[in-house]
Amino acid sequence: MIYLMFFIWIAINSTFAQQYYDPSDCPSDTSYPGSRYTCNSKQQSCQTFLVYRANQHFGLQNLVNISALFQRKSDELLDLNDIALPSEILKPGREVLFPIDCSCSGEYFHASLSYIVSEKTSVSDIACGVFEGLLKSLTLLQENPSQNNDVDIGVKLHVPLRCACPENSNIADRVKYLVTYPVLEGDGTTPISEKFGISSEDLLAANHLEPKATIFPDTTILVPLKSDPVLNLNIPDSPPPSPGFLPTITVEKTKNRKLRRLYIAGSIVGFFLVCVALLACVLYVNALKKWKGEKLQSFTDRNSILSCSTARSSPPSCQTGRSSPRSGQTGRRSSTNSCLSPDLLAGIKFSLYNYGIDDVKKATNDFNEDAKIGEQLYKGLIDNADAMIKQMKFEDTRQVIDMHSKINHINIVNLHGVCYGGDDFSWSYLIFELPNNGCLRECLSNQSNRLHWNRRTQIAFDIATGLHYLHYCIFPSYAHMSVNSRNIFVTSKWRAKLANIGPTLAVSASRRNDDQTATVNGWVAPEYPAHGAASEKVDIFAFGVVLLELISGRDATEGNLFKDSIGFLGGGANEGGCFEQLRNFIDPSLKDDYLLAEALCLAVLAKACIEDDPLRRPSMDDILKVLGRMV
Repeated sequence: MIYLMFFIWIAINSTFAQQYYDPSDCPSDTSYPGSRYTCNSKQQSCQTFLVYRANQHFGLQNLVNISALFQRKSDELLDLNDIALPSEILKPGREVLFPIDCSCSGEYFHASLSYIVSEKTSVSDIACGVFEGLLKSLTLLQENPSQNNDVDIGVKLHVPLRCACPENSNIADRVKYLVTYPVLEGDGTTPISEKFGISSEDLLAANHLEPKATIFPDTTILVPLKSDPVLNLNIPDSPPPSPGFLPTITVEKTKNRKLRRLYIAGSIVGFFLVCVALLACVLYVNALKKWKGEKLQSFTDRNSILSCSTARSSPPSCQTGRSSPRSGQTGRRSSTNSCLSPDLLAGIKFSLYNYGIDDVKKATNDFNEDAKIGEQLYKGLIDNADAMIKQMKFEDTRQVIDMHSKINHINIVNLHGVCYGGDDFSWSYLIFELPNNGCLRECLSNQSNRLHWNRRTQIAFDIATGLHYLHYCIFPSYAHMSVNSRNIFVTSKWRAKLANIGPTLAVSASRRNDDQTATVNGWVAPEYPAHGAASEKVDIFAFGVVLLELISGRDATEGNLFKDSIGFLGGGANEGGCFEQLRNFIDPSLKDDYLLAEALCLAVLAKACIEDDPLRRPSMDDILKVLGRMV
C-alpha cells in the first residue's frame, strides 16, 4: 500500500517536477543536473517569466535600461510590475518580472538573447553580474566556443538564459508557468513561496528537492504557478538560519563536593594564566617601545649624515642641524653647495638603484623629444619596465630622495633609482615608476576609451587619500604645491597616484623664496602666485580644480573660461536651471552613464575647495569623509 501511494504521488507531481535544482554557484566550472533545464520532443516552446533585479550595472536603474537588456519594450512591463512610468527610478534590488519565450533546442530549454559587450570584462562578470546568475558562466562559454574568459569591447555574445516549460500545461488545475527565480543571500523556500502565493511543497516538488532542503545564493530555482504571476513585494528578507545544530543540554545543579573543588581549581588556574598573559603583554609593549626608540635614533642619525654640505672645490664641512627646507626646522632654502655623493647614499637604509648615464640615454633615446612627457620629464624603458625619468638640479636631488625615504603609500609613485649625470655634475636624474595608463589629463582627453563615472569617483578618492597622507601622516606635514591632472598618473587598474613630490616646503614654513616659486600655469589658488605661500589650502584649491576636470573632462589651463562655466554653483539659479546647467557641464562623453546626485555632490565639494578665502576651504580630512561614501 505504501509503494502504491508513493507512485501516485510521483504521477501527480510529474506534470511539473521534471527539473532538478543545481546547488553549485554561478561561477562554478562544473555542470550538474539543473545547470540547464532539460526538455524532450513533446515540449517545444512556451511563454513563461523570469525575475530580474535592478542593480548597479545600469547608470539609471529604470525599466527603459533594464528592458533593453532583455530586448523587450518597457511599456509592456508597467502593469505586470505595478510601475507607473518607464523612466521611474527603481531602488537597488527591486524585483522585476519579465515575460520570455522559452524554447527547446536539442536537450535543453533556453531563452535566447544577444548581448554586445560595452566595456572590457569577463564571461563570469557577464553571466553572474549583468545577468545575475540566470545562466552559469560555464554555459555562456559553451555557447560561445570561440570566446575565452576575458571579453573585449564590442564582442557580441549568444546568451541562453535558464527557463523551463511545464508538461500537460493545457490540463485544468495544472501548472501553467515555471518562473525562473535567481536566489539571493537570505532567500529560502518559505519566503519565495509566500512571495508568489504558492505552497512550499509545490516549490520543492518542482525542483526535486527534499523537505527542509537548503537553497544557496547565486543559483536559480523554478517557481510553479497555476495562474499569471503576481509578486508580493512586501515579504521581508529571510532571517539567518538559527543554529539548530547546536545541542542544548540542561545544566542541573549539583552539590557534589568533588565537582565544586574542580570549579575552584579551574578558576585559580584560569586566574594564573590571565596574570601570565598580562605580564607577557607588558614585556612585549616595553620591548616594542625600546625597538622603536632605536629605529628613531637610527633615522635621526641618518638625516644628520644627509645634512652635510660642501663646495665642490673645497673639503666637506658638516652642519649640526637639518638644513633641508622640507624638514620644517629652519624654513630656509638649502645651500646650492649641498652635496649628495654616492658614498653618503650608500649608508641610507632607503634603498635606491644607482643607474649610469648610459642607461638613462638608452631609455630616452638620448633625450629625444618623442620621449618627453613634461617639463624636464621623460619616459623610457629601464629594466624591462616603463619608467619616468625626471631631470633636476644636482643640489635639489637630496631633498627629493629625503622626502621619498619617508613615504610609503599606494597613491604616491615610487622612486626606484638615481643617476648622477656622468661628467656634468650640474644635473642628475631620478627614475620613478610610470603607471600604465599615463597621466589623468591624457585619460580624460582619450575619446576612444572614455573614463567611466565610477572610475572617476575612485580616482578622486585616491587623490584625496594621497594628499591626506602628506598633510597628516608625514612629520613635519607637507604641501604638494603642484597638484594638477598632469601630475596625477593612473594605473592599469584605474587607481590614481600622485607624482612630482618634492622638492617643496614643509607646511610649517611660512612662504617660498622668489626662486622657489614654481611657474604658475592654469587655475591656481589666488594666494599662491601673489605670496608664494606654502600651505595645505593651496593643495585643497588644486584638488577642487581636478574635481571639476573629472566632472567636465575639460582642461583647467583654459583659465577664466573654465571658471566662468561653473558660475551656476554660486547660487542664484532655480533648482531646475541648476540641474540643467550641471548636465551641460558634465563631460558629454559620459552620456547618461553617471548618477546626477553624485555629480552634484562632487560639484558642490569642488566649489567649496576653490573658495578664494583659504579659511573657507574644507580640510582634506573633511573631503575624505564625503568621498568615502561614494566608493
